[in-house]
Amino acid sequence: MSAGPVQQTSPTFVGMPAFPEAAREALANTQQRANLHHATRTIRAKRAGVVGEIEDWEALRVSGAEAKDEALHHLGDYLEQLEASLTAAGATVHWARDAAEANAVVVEIARAKGADEVVKVKSMATQEIELNEALEEAGISAWETDLAELIVQLGHDRPSHILVPAIHRNRSEIREIFAREMGEVGRPAPDDLTDDPARLAEAARLHLREKFLRAKVAVSGANFAVAETGTLVVVESEGNGRMCLTLPETLVSVVGIEKVLPTWADLAPMLQLLPRSSTGERMNPYTTMWSGAHDGDGPQDVHVILLDNGRSHVLADALGRQALRCIRCSACLNVCPVYERTGGHAYGSVYPGPIGAVLNPQLRGTASEVDQSLPYASSLCGACFDACPVRIDIPEMLVQLRGEVAQQGGHRVESAAMSAAAWVLSDPRRLAAAQKAATVAGRLVGDRTIRSVPGLGAWSDARDVPTPPKETFRQWWERERAEGGDR
Repeated sequence: MSAGPVQQTSPTFVGMPAFPEAAREALANTQQRANLHHATRTIRAKRAGVVGEIEDWEALRVSGAEAKDEALHHLGDYLEQLEASLTAAGATVHWARDAAEANAVVVEIARAKGADEVVKVKSMATQEIELNEALEEAGISAWETDLAELIVQLGHDRPSHILVPAIHRNRSEIREIFAREMGEVGRPAPDDLTDDPARLAEAARLHLREKFLRAKVAVSGANFAVAETGTLVVVESEGNGRMCLTLPETLVSVVGIEKVLPTWADLAPMLQLLPRSSTGERMNPYTTMWSGAHDGDGPQDVHVILLDNGRSHVLADALGRQALRCIRCSACLNVCPVYERTGGHAYGSVYPGPIGAVLNPQLRGTASEVDQSLPYASSLCGACFDACPVRIDIPEMLVQLRGEVAQQGGHRVESAAMSAAAWVLSDPRRLAAAQKAATVAGRLVGDRTIRSVPGLGAWSDARDVPTPPKETFRQWWERERAEGGDR
Protein backbone atom coordinates (compact mmCIF):
# COMPACT_ATOMS: atom_id res chain seq x y z
CA MET A 1 0.00 0.00 0.00
CA SER A 2 1.18 3.51 -0.67
CA ALA A 3 1.88 6.02 2.03
CA GLY A 4 -0.67 8.75 2.57
CA PRO A 5 -0.18 12.11 0.87
CA VAL A 6 2.72 13.93 2.49
CA GLN A 7 4.66 17.08 1.70
CA GLN A 8 6.90 15.66 -0.99
CA THR A 9 6.87 18.57 -3.41
CA SER A 10 9.65 21.10 -3.63
CA PRO A 11 8.88 24.53 -2.18
CA THR A 12 7.52 26.82 -4.87
CA PHE A 13 9.24 29.93 -6.14
CA VAL A 14 6.30 32.20 -5.28
CA GLY A 15 7.46 35.13 -3.18
CA MET A 16 11.10 34.86 -4.19
CA PRO A 17 13.06 38.13 -4.02
CA ALA A 18 14.39 39.85 -7.13
CA PHE A 19 17.60 38.48 -8.60
CA PRO A 20 20.08 40.97 -7.05
CA GLU A 21 18.87 40.20 -3.54
CA ALA A 22 18.66 36.44 -4.09
CA ALA A 23 22.08 36.41 -5.79
CA ARG A 24 23.68 38.28 -2.89
CA GLU A 25 22.47 35.58 -0.50
CA ALA A 26 23.64 32.79 -2.82
CA LEU A 27 27.11 34.33 -3.17
CA ALA A 28 27.54 34.07 0.59
CA ASN A 29 27.05 30.29 0.45
CA THR A 30 30.65 29.17 -0.07
CA GLN A 31 29.82 25.46 -0.09
CA GLN A 32 27.26 25.92 -2.85
CA ARG A 33 29.71 28.01 -4.88
CA ALA A 34 32.34 25.27 -4.58
CA ASN A 35 29.82 22.61 -5.62
CA LEU A 36 28.72 24.64 -8.65
CA HIS A 37 32.25 25.47 -9.74
CA HIS A 38 33.31 21.82 -9.65
CA ALA A 39 30.18 20.52 -11.40
CA THR A 40 29.97 23.09 -14.20
CA ARG A 41 33.71 22.85 -14.91
CA THR A 42 33.44 19.05 -15.19
CA ILE A 43 30.44 19.21 -17.54
CA ARG A 44 32.09 21.87 -19.71
CA ALA A 45 35.19 19.75 -20.15
CA LYS A 46 33.18 16.65 -21.11
CA ARG A 47 31.06 18.63 -23.56
CA ALA A 48 34.09 20.19 -25.23
CA GLY A 49 35.56 16.75 -25.84
CA VAL A 50 32.55 15.22 -27.59
CA VAL A 51 31.63 18.38 -29.50
CA GLY A 52 35.19 18.49 -30.83
CA GLU A 53 34.64 15.08 -32.42
CA ILE A 54 31.97 16.45 -34.79
CA GLU A 55 33.56 17.55 -38.05
CA ASP A 56 31.10 20.41 -38.61
CA TRP A 57 29.36 21.17 -35.34
CA GLU A 58 28.12 24.51 -36.64
CA ALA A 59 26.26 22.86 -39.53
CA LEU A 60 24.60 20.52 -37.03
CA ARG A 61 23.54 23.52 -34.91
CA VAL A 62 22.04 25.15 -37.99
CA SER A 63 20.10 21.95 -38.81
CA GLY A 64 18.68 21.82 -35.30
CA ALA A 65 17.68 25.49 -35.38
CA GLU A 66 16.04 25.13 -38.79
CA ALA A 67 13.99 22.11 -37.70
CA LYS A 68 12.71 23.97 -34.64
CA ASP A 69 11.97 27.12 -36.63
CA GLU A 70 10.03 25.17 -39.25
CA ALA A 71 7.85 23.74 -36.48
CA LEU A 72 7.39 27.11 -34.75
CA HIS A 73 6.54 28.99 -37.95
CA HIS A 74 3.77 26.50 -38.75
CA LEU A 75 3.00 25.38 -35.22
CA GLY A 76 -0.77 25.15 -35.55
CA ASP A 77 -0.53 22.81 -38.54
CA TYR A 78 2.03 20.52 -36.91
CA LEU A 79 0.10 20.36 -33.62
CA GLU A 80 -3.02 19.26 -35.46
CA GLN A 81 -0.97 16.64 -37.31
CA LEU A 82 0.50 15.46 -34.00
CA GLU A 83 -2.97 15.16 -32.48
CA ALA A 84 -4.20 13.13 -35.45
CA SER A 85 -1.17 10.84 -35.35
CA LEU A 86 -1.49 10.24 -31.60
CA THR A 87 -5.23 9.61 -31.79
CA ALA A 88 -4.76 7.14 -34.64
CA ALA A 89 -2.24 5.29 -32.44
CA GLY A 90 -4.72 4.94 -29.57
CA ALA A 91 -3.73 7.88 -27.36
CA THR A 92 -6.13 10.45 -25.91
CA VAL A 93 -5.08 14.06 -26.55
CA HIS A 94 -5.99 16.91 -24.20
CA TRP A 95 -5.37 20.62 -24.83
CA ALA A 96 -4.47 22.84 -21.85
CA ARG A 97 -4.39 26.62 -22.09
CA ASP A 98 -2.71 27.04 -18.72
CA ALA A 99 -1.39 25.25 -15.65
CA ALA A 100 -4.78 24.95 -13.99
CA GLU A 101 -6.30 23.10 -16.95
CA ALA A 102 -3.32 20.75 -17.30
CA ASN A 103 -3.28 19.93 -13.58
CA ALA A 104 -7.03 19.30 -13.56
CA VAL A 105 -6.67 16.72 -16.36
CA VAL A 106 -3.93 14.82 -14.51
CA VAL A 107 -5.87 14.83 -11.23
CA GLU A 108 -9.04 13.63 -12.98
CA ILE A 109 -7.20 10.75 -14.68
CA ALA A 110 -5.51 9.65 -11.45
CA ARG A 111 -8.83 9.71 -9.56
CA ALA A 112 -10.57 7.77 -12.35
CA LYS A 113 -7.93 5.05 -11.97
CA GLY A 114 -8.33 4.96 -8.20
CA ALA A 115 -4.70 6.00 -7.73
CA ASP A 116 -3.50 7.75 -4.60
CA GLU A 117 0.04 8.10 -5.95
CA VAL A 118 1.87 8.57 -9.26
CA VAL A 119 5.48 8.02 -10.29
CA LYS A 120 7.10 10.75 -12.36
CA VAL A 121 9.74 11.04 -15.02
CA LYS A 122 11.88 14.18 -14.71
CA SER A 123 9.91 16.95 -16.41
CA MET A 124 10.43 20.70 -16.52
CA ALA A 125 6.88 21.21 -17.79
CA THR A 126 5.32 19.56 -14.73
CA GLN A 127 7.53 21.68 -12.47
CA GLU A 128 6.48 24.78 -14.38
CA ILE A 129 2.79 24.10 -13.76
CA GLU A 130 3.43 22.93 -10.16
CA LEU A 131 1.77 19.59 -10.80
CA ASN A 132 3.14 17.99 -7.63
CA GLU A 133 1.46 20.65 -5.52
CA ALA A 134 -1.84 20.20 -7.36
CA LEU A 135 -1.72 16.43 -6.88
CA GLU A 136 -0.92 16.79 -3.20
CA GLU A 137 -3.91 19.11 -2.78
CA ALA A 138 -6.04 16.36 -4.29
CA GLY A 139 -4.65 13.78 -1.85
CA ILE A 140 -2.36 12.13 -4.39
CA SER A 141 1.36 11.63 -3.72
CA ALA A 142 3.76 12.33 -6.58
CA TRP A 143 7.07 10.48 -6.42
CA GLU A 144 10.03 11.86 -8.35
CA THR A 145 12.13 8.99 -9.74
CA ASP A 146 15.07 10.84 -11.32
CA LEU A 147 17.97 10.61 -8.86
CA ALA A 148 18.63 14.34 -8.72
CA GLU A 149 14.91 15.15 -8.51
CA LEU A 150 14.57 12.58 -5.72
CA ILE A 151 17.37 14.33 -3.81
CA VAL A 152 15.60 17.69 -4.21
CA GLN A 153 12.23 16.24 -3.22
CA LEU A 154 13.48 14.39 -0.14
CA GLY A 155 15.47 17.47 0.88
CA HIS A 156 12.35 19.70 0.71
CA ASP A 157 14.45 21.80 -1.65
CA ARG A 158 14.07 23.48 -5.05
CA PRO A 159 15.76 22.47 -8.31
CA SER A 160 18.71 24.67 -9.23
CA HIS A 161 19.68 23.35 -12.67
CA ILE A 162 17.78 22.17 -15.75
CA LEU A 163 19.74 18.95 -16.20
CA VAL A 164 21.12 18.33 -12.71
CA PRO A 165 18.51 19.74 -10.29
CA ALA A 166 20.65 18.89 -7.23
CA ILE A 167 23.88 20.34 -8.62
CA HIS A 168 24.14 22.57 -5.54
CA ARG A 169 24.44 19.52 -3.26
CA ASN A 170 27.58 17.46 -2.67
CA ARG A 171 27.53 13.74 -1.91
CA SER A 172 27.92 14.18 1.85
CA GLU A 173 24.81 16.35 1.93
CA ILE A 174 22.97 13.75 -0.18
CA ARG A 175 23.88 10.95 2.21
CA GLU A 176 22.45 12.97 5.11
CA ILE A 177 19.22 13.63 3.19
CA PHE A 178 18.77 9.95 2.29
CA ALA A 179 19.50 8.76 5.81
CA ARG A 180 17.10 11.28 7.35
CA GLU A 181 14.20 11.27 4.88
CA MET A 182 13.85 7.99 3.00
CA GLY A 183 12.31 6.10 5.90
CA GLU A 184 9.60 8.74 6.26
CA VAL A 185 8.09 7.97 2.84
CA GLY A 186 9.09 4.42 2.01
CA ARG A 187 12.01 2.02 2.21
CA PRO A 188 14.67 3.57 4.47
CA ALA A 189 18.29 4.03 3.51
CA PRO A 190 20.70 1.31 4.76
CA ASP A 191 22.07 1.94 8.24
CA ASP A 192 25.63 1.75 6.94
CA LEU A 193 25.05 4.16 4.03
CA THR A 194 28.17 6.08 3.02
CA ASP A 195 28.67 8.97 0.62
CA ASP A 196 30.14 6.70 -2.04
CA PRO A 197 28.23 7.49 -5.28
CA ALA A 198 27.56 3.80 -6.00
CA ARG A 199 26.09 3.28 -2.52
CA LEU A 200 23.92 6.38 -2.85
CA ALA A 201 22.62 5.21 -6.23
CA GLU A 202 21.90 1.77 -4.78
CA ALA A 203 19.92 3.28 -1.89
CA ALA A 204 17.85 5.32 -4.38
CA ARG A 205 17.26 2.28 -6.59
CA LEU A 206 16.01 0.14 -3.70
CA HIS A 207 13.84 2.97 -2.37
CA LEU A 208 12.21 3.55 -5.76
CA ARG A 209 11.78 -0.06 -6.86
CA GLU A 210 8.75 -0.69 -4.67
CA LYS A 211 7.13 2.49 -6.00
CA PHE A 212 7.70 1.44 -9.62
CA LEU A 213 6.21 -2.00 -9.06
CA ARG A 214 2.98 -0.83 -7.42
CA ALA A 215 2.27 2.36 -9.37
CA LYS A 216 -0.89 2.42 -11.49
CA VAL A 217 -0.25 5.83 -13.05
CA ALA A 218 2.91 7.48 -14.35
CA VAL A 219 3.45 11.07 -15.43
CA SER A 220 6.11 12.19 -17.90
CA GLY A 221 7.09 15.06 -20.11
CA ALA A 222 8.73 14.67 -23.50
CA ASN A 223 11.94 15.94 -25.01
CA PHE A 224 10.44 15.79 -28.50
CA ALA A 225 7.09 15.02 -30.15
CA VAL A 226 7.13 14.03 -33.83
CA ALA A 227 4.07 15.28 -35.70
CA GLU A 228 4.53 12.91 -38.63
CA THR A 229 4.39 9.71 -36.58
CA GLY A 230 2.87 10.73 -33.24
CA THR A 231 6.05 9.60 -31.49
CA LEU A 232 7.00 11.00 -28.09
CA VAL A 233 10.66 10.84 -27.07
CA VAL A 234 12.27 10.88 -23.63
CA VAL A 235 16.05 10.75 -23.23
CA GLU A 236 17.67 10.01 -19.87
CA SER A 237 20.74 8.55 -18.21
CA GLU A 238 19.45 6.33 -15.39
CA GLY A 239 16.66 4.06 -16.62
CA ASN A 240 14.11 5.35 -14.13
CA GLY A 241 12.22 6.97 -16.99
CA ARG A 242 12.06 3.67 -18.84
CA MET A 243 10.50 2.08 -15.72
CA CYS A 244 7.84 4.81 -15.53
CA LEU A 245 7.12 4.66 -19.25
CA THR A 246 6.63 0.89 -19.43
CA LEU A 247 5.38 -0.52 -16.09
CA PRO A 248 2.24 1.42 -15.04
CA GLU A 249 -1.13 0.76 -16.66
CA THR A 250 -1.75 4.45 -17.36
CA LEU A 251 0.69 7.03 -18.72
CA VAL A 252 0.04 10.79 -18.80
CA SER A 253 2.54 12.95 -20.71
CA VAL A 254 2.51 16.72 -20.25
CA VAL A 255 4.12 18.18 -23.37
CA GLY A 256 4.80 21.85 -24.09
CA ILE A 257 3.49 22.75 -27.55
CA GLU A 258 6.98 23.91 -28.56
CA LYS A 259 8.35 20.34 -28.28
CA VAL A 260 6.85 19.32 -31.64
CA LEU A 261 9.13 18.40 -34.57
CA PRO A 262 7.75 18.11 -38.11
CA THR A 263 9.23 14.78 -39.25
CA TRP A 264 11.00 11.67 -38.04
CA ALA A 265 14.12 12.81 -39.92
CA ASP A 266 14.26 15.95 -37.75
CA LEU A 267 15.06 13.77 -34.75
CA ALA A 268 18.48 12.90 -36.18
CA PRO A 269 20.25 16.22 -35.49
CA MET A 270 18.45 16.58 -32.14
CA LEU A 271 19.67 13.21 -30.86
CA GLN A 272 23.22 14.29 -31.69
CA LEU A 273 22.95 17.83 -30.31
CA LEU A 274 21.16 17.12 -27.03
CA PRO A 275 23.39 14.51 -25.33
CA ARG A 276 26.61 16.22 -26.34
CA SER A 277 25.39 19.60 -25.10
CA SER A 278 23.80 18.34 -21.89
CA THR A 279 25.76 15.43 -20.37
CA GLY A 280 28.82 15.44 -22.62
CA GLU A 281 27.89 12.04 -24.02
CA ARG A 282 27.72 10.89 -27.64
CA MET A 283 24.24 9.52 -27.01
CA ASN A 284 21.94 9.12 -24.04
CA PRO A 285 22.09 5.74 -22.30
CA TYR A 286 18.27 5.49 -22.47
CA THR A 287 16.21 6.85 -25.37
CA THR A 288 12.57 5.81 -25.06
CA MET A 289 10.08 6.37 -27.88
CA TRP A 290 6.40 5.49 -27.87
CA SER A 291 3.43 6.18 -30.10
CA GLY A 292 0.07 5.72 -28.42
CA ALA A 293 -1.07 2.44 -26.82
CA HIS A 294 -0.29 -1.09 -28.02
CA ASP A 295 -1.96 -4.31 -26.87
CA GLY A 296 0.16 -6.23 -24.41
CA ASP A 297 3.07 -3.77 -24.59
CA GLY A 298 3.49 -0.96 -22.08
CA PRO A 299 0.73 1.31 -20.73
CA GLN A 300 -2.69 0.51 -22.14
CA ASP A 301 -4.21 3.91 -21.39
CA VAL A 302 -2.07 6.74 -22.81
CA HIS A 303 -2.90 10.43 -22.43
CA VAL A 304 -1.02 13.39 -23.91
CA ILE A 305 -1.64 16.92 -22.60
CA LEU A 306 -0.50 19.61 -25.05
CA LEU A 307 0.36 22.59 -22.86
CA ASP A 308 0.35 26.26 -23.87
CA ASN A 309 0.77 28.19 -20.58
CA GLY A 310 2.09 31.37 -22.18
CA ARG A 311 3.89 29.81 -25.14
CA SER A 312 1.52 31.35 -27.69
CA HIS A 313 2.43 34.75 -26.28
CA VAL A 314 6.13 33.99 -26.78
CA LEU A 315 5.43 32.70 -30.28
CA ALA A 316 3.94 36.04 -31.27
CA ASP A 317 7.26 37.82 -30.65
CA ALA A 318 9.42 37.62 -33.80
CA LEU A 319 12.66 37.81 -31.79
CA GLY A 320 11.52 36.20 -28.55
CA ARG A 321 10.17 33.04 -30.19
CA GLN A 322 13.77 31.87 -30.48
CA ALA A 323 13.46 30.87 -26.83
CA LEU A 324 10.95 28.18 -27.86
CA ARG A 325 13.73 26.43 -29.77
CA CYS A 326 15.22 25.45 -26.40
CA ILE A 327 15.78 21.70 -26.02
CA ARG A 328 16.54 21.99 -22.27
CA CYS A 329 20.15 20.88 -22.58
CA SER A 330 21.45 23.38 -19.96
CA ALA A 331 24.61 24.17 -21.96
CA CYS A 332 23.99 27.89 -21.43
CA LEU A 333 23.92 27.41 -17.66
CA ASN A 334 27.20 25.52 -17.61
CA VAL A 335 29.12 28.30 -19.40
CA CYS A 336 27.46 31.28 -17.71
CA PRO A 337 29.74 33.09 -15.22
CA VAL A 338 26.71 34.52 -13.41
CA TYR A 339 24.99 31.14 -12.97
CA GLU A 340 28.21 29.46 -11.82
CA ARG A 341 28.49 31.89 -8.94
CA THR A 342 24.84 32.33 -7.91
CA GLY A 343 23.27 28.96 -8.73
CA GLY A 344 19.75 28.43 -9.98
CA HIS A 345 17.62 29.39 -6.98
CA ALA A 346 18.43 33.07 -7.42
CA TYR A 347 16.47 33.14 -10.70
CA GLY A 348 13.17 32.49 -8.92
CA SER A 349 11.90 29.88 -11.38
CA VAL A 350 12.25 26.28 -12.51
CA TYR A 351 14.04 27.70 -15.57
CA PRO A 352 17.32 29.16 -14.27
CA GLY A 353 20.39 30.53 -15.98
CA PRO A 354 20.54 32.47 -19.26
CA ILE A 355 17.59 30.67 -20.87
CA GLY A 356 15.52 31.29 -17.74
CA ALA A 357 16.45 34.98 -17.83
CA VAL A 358 14.69 35.30 -21.21
CA LEU A 359 12.05 32.56 -21.04
CA ASN A 360 10.53 33.37 -17.64
CA PRO A 361 9.75 37.06 -18.39
CA GLN A 362 8.21 36.00 -21.70
CA LEU A 363 6.05 33.25 -20.22
CA ARG A 364 5.04 35.16 -17.09
CA GLY A 365 5.35 38.79 -18.17
CA THR A 366 7.39 41.45 -16.38
CA ALA A 367 4.90 42.60 -13.76
CA SER A 368 6.82 41.17 -10.79
CA GLU A 369 10.14 42.39 -9.43
CA VAL A 370 11.62 38.94 -10.05
CA ASP A 371 10.78 38.97 -13.75
CA GLN A 372 11.83 42.61 -14.14
CA SER A 373 15.24 41.77 -12.69
CA LEU A 374 15.97 38.64 -14.74
CA PRO A 375 17.01 40.34 -18.02
CA TYR A 376 19.72 42.07 -15.98
CA ALA A 377 21.02 38.77 -14.52
CA SER A 378 23.70 38.59 -17.18
CA SER A 379 27.05 40.07 -18.15
CA LEU A 380 26.08 39.86 -21.88
CA CYS A 381 29.36 38.04 -22.52
CA GLY A 382 27.76 35.93 -25.28
CA ALA A 383 29.00 32.56 -24.04
CA CYS A 384 25.42 31.27 -23.88
CA PHE A 385 24.87 31.83 -27.61
CA ASP A 386 28.14 30.12 -28.49
CA ALA A 387 27.16 27.08 -26.41
CA CYS A 388 23.50 26.82 -27.47
CA PRO A 389 23.03 23.80 -29.78
CA VAL A 390 20.06 25.43 -31.53
CA ARG A 391 21.59 28.92 -31.82
CA ILE A 392 19.26 30.87 -29.52
CA ASP A 393 20.58 34.45 -29.45
CA ILE A 394 20.04 34.95 -25.73
CA PRO A 395 22.14 38.17 -25.46
CA GLU A 396 20.02 39.90 -28.11
CA MET A 397 16.81 38.88 -26.34
CA LEU A 398 18.18 40.09 -22.99
CA VAL A 399 18.81 43.52 -24.46
CA GLN A 400 15.29 43.65 -25.91
CA LEU A 401 13.74 42.60 -22.60
CA ARG A 402 15.77 45.21 -20.74
CA GLY A 403 14.28 47.82 -23.07
CA GLU A 404 10.77 46.54 -22.36
CA VAL A 405 11.36 46.63 -18.60
CA ALA A 406 12.67 50.20 -18.86
CA GLN A 407 9.66 51.30 -20.92
CA GLN A 408 7.33 49.86 -18.29
CA GLY A 409 9.01 51.90 -15.59
CA GLY A 410 11.13 49.14 -14.11
CA HIS A 411 14.67 49.89 -12.85
CA ARG A 412 13.74 53.46 -12.07
CA VAL A 413 17.27 54.64 -11.25
CA GLU A 414 18.62 53.37 -14.56
CA SER A 415 15.63 54.78 -16.44
CA ALA A 416 16.17 58.18 -14.82
CA ALA A 417 19.86 58.09 -15.72
CA MET A 418 19.09 57.21 -19.34
CA SER A 419 16.46 59.96 -19.55
CA ALA A 420 18.95 62.50 -18.20
CA ALA A 421 21.57 61.31 -20.68
CA ALA A 422 19.08 61.61 -23.55
CA TRP A 423 18.22 65.17 -22.47
CA VAL A 424 21.90 66.17 -22.39
CA LEU A 425 22.87 64.45 -25.64
CA SER A 426 19.92 65.85 -27.60
CA ASP A 427 21.25 69.44 -27.51
CA PRO A 428 24.84 70.48 -28.46
CA ARG A 429 24.86 73.33 -25.95
CA ARG A 430 23.79 71.10 -23.08
CA LEU A 431 26.38 68.52 -24.11
CA ALA A 432 29.14 71.15 -24.21
CA ALA A 433 28.16 72.42 -20.75
CA ALA A 434 28.15 68.88 -19.36
CA GLN A 435 31.56 68.16 -20.87
CA LYS A 436 32.95 71.36 -19.39
CA ALA A 437 31.61 70.38 -15.96
CA ALA A 438 33.17 66.93 -16.32
CA THR A 439 36.61 68.42 -17.01
CA VAL A 440 36.35 70.49 -13.83
CA ALA A 441 35.61 67.28 -11.92
CA GLY A 442 38.52 65.58 -13.67
CA ARG A 443 40.96 68.29 -12.57
CA LEU A 444 39.68 68.11 -8.99
CA VAL A 445 39.99 64.31 -8.84
CA GLY A 446 43.41 64.23 -10.44
CA ASP A 447 44.88 60.74 -10.86
CA ARG A 448 42.91 59.16 -8.03
CA THR A 449 40.69 56.13 -8.72
CA ILE A 450 36.97 56.69 -8.13
CA ARG A 451 35.72 53.76 -6.06
CA SER A 452 32.09 54.77 -5.55
CA VAL A 453 29.55 57.27 -6.84
CA PRO A 454 26.50 58.27 -4.76
CA GLY A 455 23.33 56.95 -6.38
CA LEU A 456 25.22 54.46 -8.53
CA GLY A 457 26.29 52.11 -5.75
CA ALA A 458 25.19 48.87 -7.42
CA TRP A 459 27.17 49.81 -10.54
CA SER A 460 30.22 51.52 -9.04
CA ASP A 461 30.63 49.06 -6.15
CA ALA A 462 31.47 46.35 -8.65
CA ARG A 463 33.90 48.31 -10.85
CA ASP A 464 36.11 51.38 -10.85
CA VAL A 465 34.54 54.48 -12.36
CA PRO A 466 36.54 56.04 -15.22
CA THR A 467 38.23 59.27 -14.14
CA PRO A 468 36.72 62.27 -16.00
CA PRO A 469 39.16 63.76 -18.55
CA LYS A 470 40.88 67.02 -17.69
CA GLU A 471 40.14 68.27 -21.19
CA THR A 472 37.41 67.44 -23.72
CA PHE A 473 38.04 66.83 -27.39
CA ARG A 474 36.42 70.14 -28.25
CA GLN A 475 38.67 71.98 -25.79
CA TRP A 476 41.72 70.19 -27.15
CA TRP A 477 40.73 71.06 -30.73
CA GLU A 478 40.20 74.72 -29.92
CA ARG A 479 43.52 74.89 -28.04
CA GLU A 480 45.40 73.20 -30.85
CA ARG A 481 43.94 75.58 -33.44
CA ALA A 482 44.77 78.59 -31.27
CA GLU A 483 48.33 77.46 -30.65
CA GLY A 484 49.02 76.27 -34.17
CA GLY A 485 47.43 79.08 -36.13
CA ASP A 486 46.42 77.89 -39.57
CA ARG A 487 48.36 74.64 -39.54
